[in-house]
Amino acid sequence: MSGRQVISGIDPATGKGLAVTMEDGLIAAIRPEHDADSVYLSAGLIDLQVNGFGGLDFNSGELTTDTVFIVAQKLAALGVTTFLPTLVTAAEDRIIERLKIIAAARRAHPLVNHMVPAVHVEGPAISRLDGPRGAHALAYVRAPLIEEFERWQQACGELVGLVTLAPEYPEAPAYIESLTARGVHVALGHTAATPDAIHRAVDAGAVLSTHLGNGAAALLPRHPNFIWTQLADDRLTASFIADGHHLPADTFKAMLRAKGLARAVLVSDSVALAGMGPGRYEQAIGGAVEVSTDGRIAVAGTPYLAGAGLPLIANVAIAITMADLSLAEALGLATVNPGRFVNGRGRLQLGERADILRFSWAAGARTLAVEDVWIAGERIAAP
Repeated sequence: MSGRQVISGIDPATGKGLAVTMEDGLIAAIRPEHDADSVYLSAGLIDLQVNGFGGLDFNSGELTTDTVFIVAQKLAALGVTTFLPTLVTAAEDRIIERLKIIAAARRAHPLVNHMVPAVHVEGPAISRLDGPRGAHALAYVRAPLIEEFERWQQACGELVGLVTLAPEYPEAPAYIESLTARGVHVALGHTAATPDAIHRAVDAGAVLSTHLGNGAAALLPRHPNFIWTQLADDRLTASFIADGHHLPADTFKAMLRAKGLARAVLVSDSVALAGMGPGRYEQAIGGAVEVSTDGRIAVAGTPYLAGAGLPLIANVAIAITMADLSLAEALGLATVNPGRFVNGRGRLQLGERADILRFSWAAGARTLAVEDVWIAGERIAAP
């Protein structure tokens, strides 16, 4: 896709200089570099859960192919080189309409085609209960139906690659087995399931826990409960929102220790108001919402969250402080680990796609500072 380029920077894992040669969209060579630029080099970030960003919403009735393109541009400027647009619980025709638009955006815009390998459908088979259901509309919550999933895939050319559901439905194990056989990843989330239901879902092929610790009841039994069960099952990788608002630092740190760094992923779960300036906003769904200077989005006049407001690049930096991680450890949670669920992306290695982030960072900072981004060997200009 591109000519030969050489870039240099510091390896976050070793602190030593690297020179990376990109050719035809791939990493053609990696060698030590004693005079490397004093910025860090990493694989680009991978976000498995993006509802919207910068005032634009993938779940809006006004979604267009240009909307998808603009969000892709905005995320690329913030170090994200792969992301999954996330569609939440809605009427089937609305889900299908949005899937068609995202598929069309991939055909119309090479950047979207490179950045969006799949779509994440979060629901509609989630818990009907207040608390676990989160902000999903109760009117559209329904049992998993393989015929509906097939209609989704027919509409978008098999683009759905990740589905989040609550495993308490009797139909869930067979549904999970069917999706897994088709190469689609299944995640557990927005659930009030018993441990037995979770075990059955994992036996059927579920591989992820969606934003573990959120989309949950405010009060749970000490034990057993669905959080302990998902933390304990080594077949599940857990995603976490490490924005400092969705999980307390102690909780996040303990969950990471229980799950293990190899089985943990950071997601932004960003909503349309993410990336917007502080202030009060009126939304068609949810009414008045306040965005604070630290990116917290809450229902106006209440302590209740109304979505996630920080991009993944901020979550990486905040996770370092919250859980006493190294820079390299935190980056792994947003590159190679989520990359396992999108065809092995997220690796700065010979022969891999040249999705590369150059950034600076100082201990204690609440974000990584982007210097340059390349996607498939093409340098991305700020939108």
